[in-house]
Amino acid sequence: MLENWQLPLLMTFLAGLATIVGGFITFFVNKNNMKVLSLGLGFSAGVMIFVSLTEIMHSAQDLLKNYFPNNYPWMVFVGFIIGVVISKLIDTFVPDHVEEDLGEGCDFECKRTHRIKRAGLLTAIAIAVHNFPEGLGTFLVSSQDLTIGISVAIAIALHNIPEGIAVALPIYHATGKKRKAIWYSFWTGMTEPLGALIGLGLLSWFLPQMFIGFFLAAVVGIMIYIAFDTLLPLSHEYGDWHYAISGIMAGIIIIWASLLLLH
Repeated sequence: MLENWQLPLLMTFLAGLATIVGGFITFFVNKNNMKVLSLGLGFSAGVMIFVSLTEIMHSAQDLLKNYFPNNYPWMVFVGFIIGVVISKLIDTFVPDHVEEDLGEGCDFECKRTHRIKRAGLLTAIAIAVHNFPEGLGTFLVSSQDLTIGISVAIAIALHNIPEGIAVALPIYHATGKKRKAIWYSFWTGMTEPLGALIGLGLLSWFLPQMFIGFFLAAVVGIMIYIAFDTLLPLSHEYGDWHYAISGIMAGIIIIWASLLLLH
């Protein structure tokens, strides 16, 4: 059994808890301001696209390269396709059409609220799935070198803040409940210490890096699909492309700045 595992586990928990900081930003947002929602949805898309195509994609490649030195790009590609297929299946079984769920009397405002809430839920699921291996990695790095682990945990905590915003903002606009928005941002971050617990259990036996690499490639497909299929169309619908593009660029710039601390 790994000795001195308590501090790495605590660090991973605190890094995951940073998503709730993003959730608290909803306290300063006017629920009826559709321009802010448009910017926020674009921001969410920018965060998800950039993180997927840089951090997560590179992590998947690095992990799979050890097992498939000549074919790892194809393995990442296949994992990405599987993630897209999974997202399409989710899209099929959780459709945009709400008449059956909410009744024929559901008006335009009712349908809009449903779509915004759905976007928030899908974003929460995608980020929660992404944070799981992230927590696993933070714990493993911290358990081997505490100094490096602290810097990694701080950097991850910083870029978890915009991820918390990405989850909380659409949930708040859909429900009008700040507590619910903060709660969703909280549990998406809590998959990080869950990943750390899994890492603790596996460390004495083996680390399934091949599985994690393939899993990360699928996460890229899931997050890219959600960004283009759900977040960007809604961002355009509730503002215009100027707000959507501004939100996208803000998300990319902020998440990029936080990730620079990892290097």
